[in-house]
Amino acid sequence: MKYLILGAGPAGLTFANKLKEMGINDFLVLEKESEAGGLCRSTIVDNSPFDIGGGHFLDVRRPHVNEFLFKFMPMDEWDLYERDSKIVVNDNVINHPIEANIFQMNLEDQVKYLKSIAVAGCNTNKPMPEKFTEWIYWKLGDKIAEDYMIPYNQKMFNKQLDDLGTYWLNKLPNVSFEETLLSCLTKKAYGTQPGHAKFYYPKKYGYGELWLRMANNIKDNILYNKSVSLIDFNTKTVTTSDNNKYQADYIITTIPWLEFDEIIGMPNDIKESIKKLKYSSIETEYFSKNLDTKAHWIYYPDLRLPYHRILVRHNFCPGSCGYWTETNSERLHMKDENDNFKYLNKYAYPLNTIDKPNIMRQLLDWCRQNNVYGLGRWGEHEHYNSDVTVDLAMKLADELINL
Repeated sequence: MKYLILGAGPAGLTFANKLKEMGINDFLVLEKESEAGGLCRSTIVDNSPFDIGGGHFLDVRRPHVNEFLFKFMPMDEWDLYERDSKIVVNDNVINHPIEANIFQMNLEDQVKYLKSIAVAGCNTNKPMPEKFTEWIYWKLGDKIAEDYMIPYNQKMFNKQLDDLGTYWLNKLPNVSFEETLLSCLTKKAYGTQPGHAKFYYPKKYGYGELWLRMANNIKDNILYNKSVSLIDFNTKTVTTSDNNKYQADYIITTIPWLEFDEIIGMPNDIKESIKKLKYSSIETEYFSKNLDTKAHWIYYPDLRLPYHRILVRHNFCPGSCGYWTETNSERLHMKDENDNFKYLNKYAYPLNTIDKPNIMRQLLDWCRQNNVYGLGRWGEHEHYNSDVTVDLAMKLADELINL
């Protein structure tokens, strides 16, 4: 075929459906699982949807993305929400992000945080450090670093935080002492809202319903239970674990690069660098109890708790009950044994290690020269939300069609 697409998550499904929309049917999608959706899949637990990959929502900030997705699941099947997310830190329950909502803490803690921010490196003209932990102290002050950012990142990503780079943190705003003081005095948040400040979530289904419909739209061009084991750049061929071979002019891979058991025709230095890519695995677990909160999700930096975040299902999924937790696989030994529904996502978050940008730049550039394109969270090893992934897939389809 002309286009071979590896993986039927948001990236692969968008690329395939964009091809079909433009009148191209010479493509095939190979999916390892028995259904489509990738990390955005849903199942039914306790008679209500449960998103097995954790918290996934449709952001409103890319109208052209939403317009495309609403072709498969119309807008009237979605509810629109104003984000309500909380952080529990030192017995304070405040809105996220922490730096904009210190005024919601008790007065004694407000004073401590203000003193810390006043002497943060970015506010006292100290040179910017390169190590992750030192950068957090420099950027946010020692109180935010020690009470929230350091422990939360240890729980979510990696105990060895200095394996992470700082290039991905530049989007964090400087925490201005003057703005924070004014916020505490006026009891108002300052700054811009984080991602998903407004978001859509299906009225009757889990988030996975959208991707099932997109898969159904290309049902004649998708094969399930096809785990790719080998890719041959010399012949533009992939081999699946059942020893079937598929050849194409262009290969679009949205699966983790570490999933290839064998890579043929790639320079050894690039092939070896792939082994240095890191990721974290996350287990989601369902609890039937309703919580006394209006929040959609809550962050927990407390290292004594195994999970780092909970999603309060009954606050964004009408007619449902309970909540689910997200726990890094390295912390599962801290959890109590129970019979709750659980799902382990081996590939949950790409880790932004120091050497990752150079590895991926070299890898993706070389692959493009050989008509193989990495796409999406795992094809590009970037922590993209689904709306970003859809946007990138649409652009890549347009690019390849116009070659």
